[in-house]
Amino acid sequence: MMTLTQMACAVLNTADGREKTALSRGFAAQWSTARAAGDDVEIGTCSPPDMPARPKTPELRAPRDVPRRKTGSIEGRNALLHAVAHIELNAVDLHWDLIARFSHIPMPLGFYDDWVKAADEESKHFNLMCDCLEAHGSFYGAMPAHAGMWRAAQDTQSDFLGRLAVVPMVLEARGLDVTPGMIRIFENAEDTQVVAALNVIYAEEVAHVAYGSKWFHFLCGRDDLDPKPLFHSLVRQYFHGPLKPPFNEEKRAEAGIAPDFYWPLADEMPPPPAMR
Repeated sequence: MMTLTQMACAVLNTADGREKTALSRGFAAQWSTARAAGDDVEIGTCSPPDMPARPKTPELRAPRDVPRRKTGSIEGRNALLHAVAHIELNAVDLHWDLIARFSHIPMPLGFYDDWVKAADEESKHFNLMCDCLEAHGSFYGAMPAHAGMWRAAQDTQSDFLGRLAVVPMVLEARGLDVTPGMIRIFENAEDTQVVAALNVIYAEEVAHVAYGSKWFHFLCGRDDLDPKPLFHSLVRQYFHGPLKPPFNEEKRAEAGIAPDFYWPLADEMPPPPAMR
């Protein structure tokens, strides 16, 4: 059996999205089977690529050069699905990269359990979005995509706490904020396949944000660091721009992120307390 970091690097070095996610899901199954059997599982070490392998399409463009389409049309809704598929494929690589890149830092096996499971679920999410696109006569790669998705990984290549702060606790938490609105768009379009897929993604992403918060706090506790000011400092260092409300406070709380972590980083004041 390959070491876990060898598995991670194999995923990162696979270009095609469907092949990458099939490999990811297969490795996740191997890991969980070995763990359930009580087998010794070697984490190992490997050097992940600075950039994961990518398919020839989609063409990657600067954010300002990615066309914006209104979601009242099928073309606009396909563009939204394409953007989500692109995010999910990057999330697969981000989770495997986290496992490989920081394997020199001793962590409990539960850390690897969490991120292998997250990578497996992101792989499923990518395939769900591809299935929806194909049902609409499109496919992943049919239109341009955001070139900046890997920037957070590049910026935090040597900062474990920074990676946990920015990727799951900021970028994935943003997914909790915007997904309910996306679900409403496809409910209005009476597209039951997409609504079902987005509901799966919405339910499972809460845990990915929670993994980030859990292991960020674990490392802070182990190193006797105050998590809240450190989180604020790291986000200001690595995240480019303020956080944008409205925030999904209920789901963020479910994931273990309190309002005083994110509101001080927002570009506006929090709303006043509700009148009782």
